[in-house]
Amino acid sequence: MIATRAQFQAESPASEPLNKICEAEGCAEAGAFRAPKSRSNLREFRWFCLTHVRAYNLSWDYYKDMSPAEIEANLRADAMWQRPTWPLGRLGHAARMDQVLEDELNVTFGFKSKAPAPPKVPGELHEALTVLELAWPVTLPAVKARYKKLAKRHHPDANNGDKKSEEIFKSINLAYTTINGKFADFLVRNATSPAV
Repeated sequence: MIATRAQFQAESPASEPLNKICEAEGCAEAGAFRAPKSRSNLREFRWFCLTHVRAYNLSWDYYKDMSPAEIEANLRADAMWQRPTWPLGRLGHAARMDQVLEDELNVTFGFKSKAPAPPKVPGELHEALTVLELAWPVTLPAVKARYKKLAKRHHPDANNGDKKSEEIFKSINLAYTTINGKFADFLVRNATSPAV
């Protein structure tokens, strides 16, 4: 014997008194079945008899007068019961899981560890490095070699006194002076006094 599914029937809530009258116009039957008043307030109800609650439910359209974007947003919110959510692994303990799994020997157990961020270029050296066409971090010998190469290429004597080359040569000299000065300042600040 095949079991059949019973038809869905509206339920009469046991907690509400049954002495309400159907709110449908011209109906005097008992209002034993509730239906929400509006989409904005689903906890306030209208009371109907079985015939009128069925008619009300057939005409009920929760998404009436909503734009497609509002409907989509509502459906997405309903998927999580109107509760806020966050992407997995972005907050709390799970965000530090890759650090927890690494041991003293830097073994990652099959998980990729994050690549270290590239060093940040000091603000005052950014333009100078751009002029010399160098990338940070840079060493003083690399700066000197690049300066010599660009100075030979853009020197006014090598370009028959061309004004554009002269301006480029001036900016190269200024950039080299800036970087060289920063290296000198760094060496002075970090120099250790000899032991006495």
